[in-house]
Amino acid sequence: QVQLVESGGGLVQAGGSLRLSCAASGLAFGRYPMGWFHQTPGKDREFVAGINWSGDSTYYADSVKGRFTISRDNAKNTVYLQMNSLKPEDTAIYYCAATTLPPNTVPTESRAYRYWGQGTQVTVSS
Repeated sequence: QVQLVESGGGLVQAGGSLRLSCAASGLAFGRYPMGWFHQTPGKDREFVAGINWSGDSTYYADSVKGRFTISRDNAKNTVYLQMNSLKPEDTAIYYCAATTLPPNTVPTESRAYRYWGQGTQVTVSS
């Protein structure tokens, strides 16, 4: 049974930082590209960042480039999202996801991801 468990969300002031973690189990973590998405009420999940199997290729939404960094530790079956210079518009539920596409394919569409975590709330106050 595949499980993705996010942690690290919370309340932070604008300009602050948070580091999200996503611990995976039940899958060959090192084979799968991973992604982070966020969702606000009434909207679809939106791509935030993605990383290939080895961690040497990363992709970001324009809105977070230069502020967020995705990374992974395959020995710990964990993917991270370091979020700096947070803005109120970053407020959302953040989800990690795993795709079963080839290891170097990092999609930005949510429908391409097979496994999802339960999400963690990030709230940025102004």
